[in-house]
Amino acid sequence: MIVRRTRRKQTVSFDDRLKIAARDARQSAQMLPQGAAREILLKKARQAEVARRINGWLMTRGMSPPL
Repeated sequence: MIVRRTRRKQTVSFDDRLKIAARDARQSAQMLPQGAAREILLKKARQAEVARRINGWLMTRGMSPPL
């Protein structure tokens, strides 16, 4: 039996999905009191922002790597 992988066509760009993820994590973190859960959400927001910068760097032609 052949198992077929379900494929999904993305309608929103990767950059936009990262931007939305960062925004949503920050908004959720604002609703929480100081603590571990809030810090985890803020860390996820920072990771999404860094991923956007790295993706932008990778998509730019002729750019040298950051030092």
